[in-house]
Amino acid sequence: MAATALQLSQEPIAVECYQSKVQELTDVITHHSARFRRIALGHLSNLADAEDAVQDALLSALTHVHQFRGQAKMSTWLTTIVINSARMKVRRRLASVQFVLDETDRQQDLLEDIVSDTRPGPEEAYREREIAEALAQATSRLSPTLRTTFQLRDIDGLSIRETADLLGVPAGTVKARLARARMRLKEVIKKSSRKA
Repeated sequence: MAATALQLSQEPIAVECYQSKVQELTDVITHHSARFRRIALGHLSNLADAEDAVQDALLSALTHVHQFRGQAKMSTWLTTIVINSARMKVRRRLASVQFVLDETDRQQDLLEDIVSDTRPGPEEAYREREIAEALAQATSRLSPTLRTTFQLRDIDGLSIRETADLLGVPAGTVKARLARARMRLKEVIKKSSRKA
């Protein structure tokens, strides 16, 4: 019977101890809540996330208040929980960003499989540049009349009718000038390619 009396007397002490820890926790929360928000905000840089982290920390502290051993101040213990809660939010945020990036990479790979890159490779770009330079050099050797007709029709992409209207000549004249300009360009490019 002495053992039973001892157990009964320990139970109210444990309840009293628990209640005093909860009261101390409540006091710390009341006095330091703004500080906890600042600490979480420093880690998260987002007020809503910081408030969530503080709320998670306070809930965790209340759930585990019986584990508080009193080796440090209650405010220090709670500050540590707030910091850990903020760090967990950062980790979750980074994990979700990594997931989104991984998903984006998968979509990008799929997109690359569906749509190939149509840009010219370095060799093709170089070859096109050489052709453009040779054509520009050959075009500069044309008479001004042939050069203007060739420029408007073949480079600027105007129709025969638009070129004729712009130059104030009949469409047949534009066709004849284009034929002469193209023949002259072939001759000039052939001569320059033999020299190279």
